[in-house]
Amino acid sequence: MIPKEILKQIRHIEIRSGKMVNEIFAGQYSSVFKGRGMEFAEVREYMPGDDVRSIDWNVTARYGKPYVKKFTEERELTVILLVDASASQQFGTQNKFKSEIIAELSSVLAFSAIRNNDRVGMIIFTDKIEKVIKPKKGRNHILRLIREILYFKPSGKGTNISLALGYLNELWRRKAVVFLLSDFMDKDFEPALRITNKRHDLIAINLSDPREINLPKIGLLELEDAETGKRITVDTSNEMFLREYKAKKENWQNNLDRIFIKSGVDHIYVSTDKPYIIPLIQFFKKREKRIGR
Repeated sequence: MIPKEILKQIRHIEIRSGKMVNEIFAGQYSSVFKGRGMEFAEVREYMPGDDVRSIDWNVTARYGKPYVKKFTEERELTVILLVDASASQQFGTQNKFKSEIIAELSSVLAFSAIRNNDRVGMIIFTDKIEKVIKPKKGRNHILRLIREILYFKPSGKGTNISLALGYLNELWRRKAVVFLLSDFMDKDFEPALRITNKRHDLIAINLSDPREINLPKIGLLELEDAETGKRITVDTSNEMFLREYKAKKENWQNNLDRIFIKSGVDHIYVSTDKPYIIPLIQFFKKREKRIGR
């Protein structure tokens, strides 16, 4: 049975997300995520003024008179939430863990999708594929996705982004909008990003915490890698160590920036100490402006 505090948290996220979708993202989602284009609907007899390029020559030959193909706009999208549930997501020195922010972000994106009659599915991964939920529509389905992000207990601790993207590409052959929510504490995933972005509309959402870059000056501090369990003791009163540590983290972030840019992947940075709504709005506006050119 799901604990009452989880159910309360799900309800809070639903209310908060619904308000954001109605007040802030109304219309923006549909304007930046397009359907798959034109889909064949039927054939009908040729009428004066019809484009001769739409003539279906096989049907025309069969019936001895011209027929044209009729197409309709295919608006419905499939949205896939690719959620990193590795141990490092259970970290947060501010008001919330990364996993809680992932749940809220997923909720906003999912409610935006179903408002536009799109289907939403989810893949939860660590260093293995943990859970797959097929795309569906409806409020109850979205609430289930939120519940899984908050309540699901993965068996793995590490992160394998390449595995998750490869699995996604095998599972969904038709183009989908894919939100990859992770802190990207992994390596050698650039080729997988590039391949997936060619097949799908891939958006990376990078979660971080300020203490991952700036350590507090509290003297000796034992650090543990949540994914490997490795522990080290560091002296946070040592200015040289703090500078080197910060520089190393900044270099890692700069390299991640380059990976996203080289792969052509749209990306959003979200920190646990700041409202995620701001970078989300900036992303929608930037993308809307780019599409409108």
